[in-house]
Amino acid sequence: MTDNPPSTASRGFRFPARLAAGETGALALVVCTCLLIVTGLFLAFPGLDIAASRLFHHPDAGFILAQDPFLQRLRELGPFLVKLIAGLCLAVLLWPFVAGPLPERLPLRAPVFLLSTLALGPGLLVNALLKDNWGRPRPNAVDLFGGDAPYVSVWRISDHCGSNCSFVSGEASSSLWLITLAILAPPAWRRTVLAVILPLVLVLSANRVAFGGHFLSDTLISWCLTLLVILGVRHLLWRLPGAEARARRWRDGYDRLSATVRRRAAGLRRRLAASLRAFAAMMR
Repeated sequence: MTDNPPSTASRGFRFPARLAAGETGALALVVCTCLLIVTGLFLAFPGLDIAASRLFHHPDAGFILAQDPFLQRLRELGPFLVKLIAGLCLAVLLWPFVAGPLPERLPLRAPVFLLSTLALGPGLLVNALLKDNWGRPRPNAVDLFGGDAPYVSVWRISDHCGSNCSFVSGEASSSLWLITLAILAPPAWRRTVLAVILPLVLVLSANRVAFGGHFLSDTLISWCLTLLVILGVRHLLWRLPGAEARARRWRDGYDRLSATVRRRAAGLRRRLAASLRAFAAMMR
């Protein structure tokens, strides 16, 4: 009996099952395919970007929805949720150094996953690398919509914008990042969490197109790039061989480090209190 590699047809047949099981490789392949399709589509038909922005632009009043009070408040919701979640994650990570060990049922990987994907995706890749270096003017700065800069196609580096430019959308990235909550949710709750988060992602991202802050392509490409980062970190933390053993070692090391810091802090407090009492006795 000989071992033959599975045929292409067999691999293709298994792909939907791999995708349904949430296999990182299958999901990443779909996202990369979407990224290539979106990139090719907007490179071949740049008028799609212009047409999408023109839906929200008035020749005399500009991007009028940018002045809508409700939509302005809605825009603040995304950054608020991101800051709230990041703050809670930091509180969880710092708690053992101040108050005591984390409950065993609270996994350390959850806040690490949330903070690392936020830092690497919306933070490093989108804002630090792309937005500050690609130089794509925002729609409200393009001559087609009342500005003085030319339209620049996707992935083309230009000098028509110095920093915090249009390519890609930071707020679309940070709103898409919220799906990490669904990844961490228990399986029985994931669909419910996604049912809440996905409409929020769509609304917050569309808001930036309506405001003239980003082109449609900025949003779609930002989603793809952010999702690839999320999938990569998820694979590193949960899917690589030995991930559970590494997580246990990290947790044990973290608990030992935080216990050492608490002991030393308690000793420092005791010495400080003794010094203050001695100083107060000398002043009598």
